[in-house]
Amino acid sequence: MNNKAKSILRYIISIIIAFLFLYFAFKDVKLSELWESLKGANYWWVAWLIPLNILMNWIRAERWAHLLSPIKHPISKRNLFSGVMIGYAINNVLPRVGEFVRPYIIGRKEGISRTSVFGTVVVERILDFMSFYFIVCVVLALYPRSLDPFVDNADSVRPLFLIGSIVFLIIFVLLFFKAEEFFRFITKLFFFLPQKYKEKVEVLLDKFYSGLAVAKVKEKLGVILFQSFIIWGLNALMMYVPFFAFKPLVESNMNFGSASVILLVISSIAWILPAPGAMGTYHWFLQVAMIRLYGIDETTSLSYAIVTHEIGYLVIMIIGIYYYIRENINLADLANASSNEEK
Repeated sequence: MNNKAKSILRYIISIIIAFLFLYFAFKDVKLSELWESLKGANYWWVAWLIPLNILMNWIRAERWAHLLSPIKHPISKRNLFSGVMIGYAINNVLPRVGEFVRPYIIGRKEGISRTSVFGTVVVERILDFMSFYFIVCVVLALYPRSLDPFVDNADSVRPLFLIGSIVFLIIFVLLFFKAEEFFRFITKLFFFLPQKYKEKVEVLLDKFYSGLAVAKVKEKLGVILFQSFIIWGLNALMMYVPFFAFKPLVESNMNFGSASVILLVISSIAWILPAPGAMGTYHWFLQVAMIRLYGIDETTSLSYAIVTHEIGYLVIMIIGIYYYIRENINLADLANASSNEEK
């Protein structure tokens, strides 16, 4: 099967996944009740999601500038913000493709190596992953009762999350101060994989290590980690603020410290699945979590999921399309850039 056929097949599967999870989310909800719930929401609270989303993605651009500074400094923050928004807009339609498009855009606009830029994108994703799961471990260690629907004795697993937070801290230190030795050790852990998959893991690790070397992250570790935690803090805030838009959520006393972060964890799992823009997966995962964790009714939980997802989706698409048109980007060039990086 050639690359084009594989891409078409992947896209068809992603569409099927989206429709399947949308069906699960809507199947037990009366549309008339859902409409009333959406009409009754306080959209003054919802409106805060727009500036928060823009601010979060601007900080992403600022962090990217730090990662790219050894390659080019100064570098246009507007170009980086443009690349971030176009990349996420494309991800909303073609899952994962946006990550390959961003290096093409910045490489063209700033006249720098696309391979080096791609290395910093890989670093960025790993930093997001690690900082996020460090936050998850800390929150679940502090609020183990959030796991009540999943385990019989939540307090018994609390030490696991304390250990997890320490492990992530150790990995941070090893990555930034003993990267070569650490990657050599990680590569050996995958000895049991078939050669085909082992090579893919080695390529990914090599790209990450190359990105670390290019970005010289060690010299800017403090500010990059600070920005990473701010990004996740804003994500959690965007889960929390809409609580006040729905009366049942206000009455449930869902808080920022645990509820918004727990829902952020759940929604992040939904984004991992290859549905375009987490369409359907986000709605169903959040609906199930709010019902089982906090006793919220199906209609309100789906209304919350619709509002938070669609506002974020529209902000990304509107700004991303604006920059796409303004930058006069050729769709065929983006497709070629994506294909070249995936090989």
